[in-house]
Amino acid sequence: MIITVTLNPAVDKVYWVDRLRICEVAEEEFMTRALRSATSAGGKGVNMSVFLSGMGMENVAMGFVGGHTGHVVVRDLRDRGVTTNFIWTREETRTNVTVLEQGHESVPMLIGEAGGGVTDHEMERFLRRYRRMLGRAEWVVLAGSIPPGIDATIYRDLAQMAQDAGAKVVLSAGGEALVQTFESCPYLVKPDTREHRELMGIDLASKEKIIEAGRHIASCGAEMVVISHEVTGDIAVTRDAVWEIRTPVRPVEFRNLVGADDVFLAGILFRLVEGDGVEQALRFGLAAGLASAESEEKVCREIERIEAEMPKVTVERLEREGA
Repeated sequence: MIITVTLNPAVDKVYWVDRLRICEVAEEEFMTRALRSATSAGGKGVNMSVFLSGMGMENVAMGFVGGHTGHVVVRDLRDRGVTTNFIWTREETRTNVTVLEQGHESVPMLIGEAGGGVTDHEMERFLRRYRRMLGRAEWVVLAGSIPPGIDATIYRDLAQMAQDAGAKVVLSAGGEALVQTFESCPYLVKPDTREHRELMGIDLASKEKIIEAGRHIASCGAEMVVISHEVTGDIAVTRDAVWEIRTPVRPVEFRNLVGADDVFLAGILFRLVEGDGVEQALRFGLAAGLASAESEEKVCREIERIEAEMPKVTVERLEREGA
């Protein structure tokens, strides 16, 4: 069984517009009408849970939810077959907004709320429940941002608890939360570099720098590190090799990138759990991410569509470690 922990989930609201108009002078006032919109439960771990459930893999989504939007998150997850075990808080679950301009869907405008705070009592309740759930878990996913007021070491502590219970840890986070968790040696790490294209003081401006950063994280104990390179490519660093995962699909073919990166990671995890090797897991993961990006629905869960994307994906071993 897999536990996904999303401490700061969200309601994702996506708007597709014909043209995104911005006021140029203060006296201007106009309305941009949405061609269509979509509302769904969101957050990195939440998106991964939705995908894994669609693949028939048992998982439980944990974290904090509150208020009306919290009910939206829980209801949407349960409608998609995800088992939930959230702690309810006094604060309203955040809402994240994405605006997609027609013809420019590969360059979304993202507006993310910080989210509400979590009290010490609520955190204590979560930790008690988390410890109980670890008795059944083989994998634990720690993903996304941390709510205001929670120390950046929380993922490190949760990772250590999981490993002490015999579970492997997947980490998808950015900033200080990512740095603080390295020492706990997660099995699989995917840094979130959406806000800052920098990692461990290394500017991720080239393939060589990405590989350098990946090797640094792997040296801390991770079995696999996956870092985004381009919209249609990623670099994976394992203990004995460096891999480049690419596709010739053009960004203009994308319809909704929201959640596609989470599906990519969930696809890798799914195939690793199923016993695939690194190359096949990476190929399936990017194919799953592509299928999601090419669909207006945030998370593609149709195995036939994913398998149809797999021939488009190349996985090249760039070099062996120490070579």
